[in-house]
Amino acid sequence: MERHVTVLPLHYGRAPRWLFEKMKRLVGPIAEIVVTEFGPLELLRRVSDPIWFQALGAVCGFDWHSSGLTTTLCFALKEAIRERSRDLGIAVCGGKGREALKTPLEIEKACEDLGVDLHSLTEVSRLCAKIDNSVLQDGHALYHHTFFFSKEGFWAVVQQGMDPLRGTARRYQWFHTDRFFWDPHTGITCEGRSDVLNLASTQSEASRASILYFLRENPDNMMNIWKGIHISMPKRHYITPADIDQERLFRVFRVVHESHPRDFKELIAIRGVGPRTIAALALVSELIYKTPPDFRDPARFAFAHGGKDGHPFPVDKAMYEETINFLKNCAQKARLGRTDKLSLLRRLSPL
Repeated sequence: MERHVTVLPLHYGRAPRWLFEKMKRLVGPIAEIVVTEFGPLELLRRVSDPIWFQALGAVCGFDWHSSGLTTTLCFALKEAIRERSRDLGIAVCGGKGREALKTPLEIEKACEDLGVDLHSLTEVSRLCAKIDNSVLQDGHALYHHTFFFSKEGFWAVVQQGMDPLRGTARRYQWFHTDRFFWDPHTGITCEGRSDVLNLASTQSEASRASILYFLRENPDNMMNIWKGIHISMPKRHYITPADIDQERLFRVFRVVHESHPRDFKELIAIRGVGPRTIAALALVSELIYKTPPDFRDPARFAFAHGGKDGHPFPVDKAMYEETINFLKNCAQKARLGRTDKLSLLRRLSPL
């Protein structure tokens, strides 16, 4: 698959209220038309596609190169779909900052509202967040997590991390999968590529196996092995002695050993196992068992109504309203079985 990269600088602040209201009124009919034409699964697939997602944000008048496109567009989709959730058979949970922490409760409530038993989705949500925050280490800490799912149990994830020192953001996107550690992303949008610690790669399979093997050791032996590595650890490595609190690491080693994780999925679910622990275990795997992890960056990667900061031109409010009204009318008529305007949209599409 070809990988595309686009600049995604970290922008602070909020979208103007007037623009957000228009975005919400525009993405609602778009989502409804996609579901009407192609079904709920296709909407999830498109949300997880970095290029389609970026294009939708640009159509909504957000600056194509802004980190705020991710958070604002996800919130607009959440608000718009909430009003149509049962009809569309889709729920949107989570969000930015504290809203992300509410994701498990929102998933459970959405399951009740949709009348389905999909509580296992809370585990999927946590797992995707843990992988992008700890298993894939690229210097960007997650601050946004949005979880989309259908009543049939299919799901998509859009989440974003930030590196305040470099002033950059990264968006991570997922589409329904059970292969969480074999290059699972549908795309990662960022400023560019660099060397990262990527234990979610297919190429890291031997490293993950060695980590699990190491964790079966007696905890005292594990600590002695680590002390030997710690003394001679080269500063050029992806983790340095200054990064590690040895006493805390030893406590985590003991907890993990006693938890008997059967696979990497169970390992990262253990409380206290975060980026530093994973990096330390990856170093053990590399230096002792000669199974280095993958260091390749899996990253990949608009003109419709303008952009909120005036790029490529100021938002054309009149044109924006015409688009909203046209799509809203299409969606309303489709609900009544009249598809004449949807036929027009199909003719406009190059696909």
